[in-house]
Amino acid sequence: MHDDAPNSWESRAEASSFYGFTDLPSVRERGTVVLTHGEGPYVVDVHGRRYLDANSGLWNMVAGFDHPGLTKAAQDQYARFPGYHAFFGRMSDQTVMLSEKLVAVSPFERGKVFYTNSGSEANDTMVKMLWFLNAAEGRPQARKILTRINAYHGVTVVSASMTGKPYNSVFGLPLDGFIHLTCPHYWREGRADETEAEFTARLAQELEDTIAREGADTIAGFFAEPVMGAGGVIPPSEGYFQAIRPILRKHGIPLIADEVICGFGRTGEMWGSLTYDIQPDAIISSKNLTAGFFPMGAVILGPELADRMQAAADVIEEFPHGFTASGHPVGCAIALKAIDVIENEGLLENVRRLTPRFEAGLAQLADHPHIGEWRGKGLMGALEAVQDKATKTPFDGALSVSERIANTCTDHGLICRPLGQSIVLCPPFIMTDAQMDEMFEKLENALKQVFAEIT
Repeated sequence: MHDDAPNSWESRAEASSFYGFTDLPSVRERGTVVLTHGEGPYVVDVHGRRYLDANSGLWNMVAGFDHPGLTKAAQDQYARFPGYHAFFGRMSDQTVMLSEKLVAVSPFERGKVFYTNSGSEANDTMVKMLWFLNAAEGRPQARKILTRINAYHGVTVVSASMTGKPYNSVFGLPLDGFIHLTCPHYWREGRADETEAEFTARLAQELEDTIAREGADTIAGFFAEPVMGAGGVIPPSEGYFQAIRPILRKHGIPLIADEVICGFGRTGEMWGSLTYDIQPDAIISSKNLTAGFFPMGAVILGPELADRMQAAADVIEEFPHGFTASGHPVGCAIALKAIDVIENEGLLENVRRLTPRFEAGLAQLADHPHIGEWRGKGLMGALEAVQDKATKTPFDGALSVSERIANTCTDHGLICRPLGQSIVLCPPFIMTDAQMDEMFEKLENALKQVFAEIT
């Protein structure tokens, strides 16, 4: 529904708001969806229309939009101690407790936590940490950062340089020293005569060759999402992390797991690093950390990096970095409750229970002649649209096929996300069987409608 009246919510939104990551032709044609509240996995707009949000807000509202325990945790902490920082040797009790909890639930035997306000800032902070400790240890040249094409690590200047997406060229990014390796997507990137094992071996060799070309002593770290999220839900090829981990270890290059999307249950384990046995040196967390109820990010340093960072900071008697709201007491109180909800209210178990039903629904829709591949892990999945299934030929970009599908889903009361020529689903962890069926029924109807229009 698009109300063009000058005082309508849609017109007011367009007049006063500058949009990010939004298809502007769709907004101008259809108007902004202005929401007022949520009910479980549903959101409701100003016209009273309900939408099943199969994108969990932005991957993160895993406990739904009205969880009373999370709301109460926020209210109680606001009443008790509504805000503080973590500078100058002062921090809230909630911050201390959350740090202890994050280390306890991490794959690390011990470690230390540094807080930010987002995943972008956490990745940015991790890069500064690597630059800082390398300089302190006599390797100021070790500044290069390795990521992968299609990786998404954020939108700050540094984290956008890590993000291997072509749209960042409009900002003149990436900065020098940010190197993007091949995306580990076998279906799209594998050669015609190449097995998946051979593809994985080729990517491992590419890493080895890149290190040899650049010089191991110039590389500060390798960042990887366990499953690429905003790249289109791309699980790694079989054996990928087992192939690259020894190479990085041999050359002394830290492996940083960007768990902003995968962390806290999305893949069916508490961490994507456990799902794929990544054995990282540090973890980047955000999104599910607070179940979307507060903006927060965290760098979780494993034992070795924690010790090296502490030693580097001791030399100059501080780590000169931080944010006003780092370790915000309300955010920390919410995060403590969110972790409790995921662990102890059955959310992680529900992800595991629903995964077979989710995968079966994706596989059934992938039978369509214009769906080239379904892929996913846990409760994150994607369907990739193709003009020709046999040759994997994509549709003409001018057709905006995934945007059309997403818009048609919205018309049917379903929110999903277009990414490239894929449609991405990452539903909340509280979904029921009936809601899962509703999601797939609405998506199937949208696919039929759009493909009938464009083919």
